[in-house]
Amino acid sequence: MDLDVFVTTHRIEWDRLDHLLHRGRSLTGEEADELVALYQRTATHLSLIQSGAPDPLLTARLTQLVARARSTVTGTRRSSWSDAARFLTASFPAAVYRSRHWWIPTAVLSTLLAAVIGWWIGTHPEVQASIAAPDDLRALTRPGGQYETYYSSHPAASFAAQVWTNNAQAAAMCLVLGAFLCIPVIWILFVNVLNLAVGIGLMSSAGRLDTFLGLVLPHGLLELTAVFVAAGTGLRLGWTVIDPGPRTRRAALAQQGRAAIGMAIGLALVLFVSGAIEGFVTPSGLPTWARITIGVVAELAFLAYVYVLGGRAARAGDTGDVEAGERSAELPTAA
Repeated sequence: MDLDVFVTTHRIEWDRLDHLLHRGRSLTGEEADELVALYQRTATHLSLIQSGAPDPLLTARLTQLVARARSTVTGTRRSSWSDAARFLTASFPAAVYRSRHWWIPTAVLSTLLAAVIGWWIGTHPEVQASIAAPDDLRALTRPGGQYETYYSSHPAASFAAQVWTNNAQAAAMCLVLGAFLCIPVIWILFVNVLNLAVGIGLMSSAGRLDTFLGLVLPHGLLELTAVFVAAGTGLRLGWTVIDPGPRTRRAALAQQGRAAIGMAIGLALVLFVSGAIEGFVTPSGLPTWARITIGVVAELAFLAYVYVLGGRAARAGDTGDVEAGERSAELPTAA
């Protein structure tokens, strides 16, 4: 492509589009039709320049022009309660459902790894000695020790808020940092698995694994599921960078990234529930079976939410992405 000839040929159209955009609402019907036609043509010009003869200054100018024209043609749109309802009943569960082939294997492998490392710690006194001194280990694992008092060490409301904040940050980091070729996600996931494994190993060596599981399961089922969903989605995002498929890497990453941001919001709500359980149910005086039952019910409710509402929305074509009218225009690529 001869860029100078191309610019000379189409500059009048771009200037005319810019002039019409400055006119705003004073356009006649004929001028409005002209604006739409010029917007479509300029979008095609931008695509041709990007693929055939990329020029930073010209690309920046046309990108801005196309964005302004698109905003004028499509108009502005305000979010409403219906958008929030659609997100909670369709977009978020659909995104979780569609990423199940990533987060379910992540959950299974992480759980197995935690069990293996926990068994290794619990059956090897020399490993336990490398974690802490014997007196410190006894302070952790004895009846009324730190593993038990941890959940009642602060007022329930503030403890639940702190847990929710920490877990939401971990989930958001998995979702956002997945774009860095999955490596940060794997590290965050391993740290969570290792913390769980240490608790399993130390409490099992003290013969109190049942007590530990009775404290962890009520909130841990839902909490860990949310972390696994975030990690699996982050890994999927990272793999999109490596293998975008038939789409351009930019378009594929944009779609997965928008869905991941939505999932961060949805998972924050899920973790709010698990944080409330950890703050109010786990340290309560309820029998162990009752506390675990509450955790199991919360977990089953979330899975039903994902597989029923999310499955239905996914089969209807919902990808968890924003609506088509809210996305950046994907311009045609020249052959």
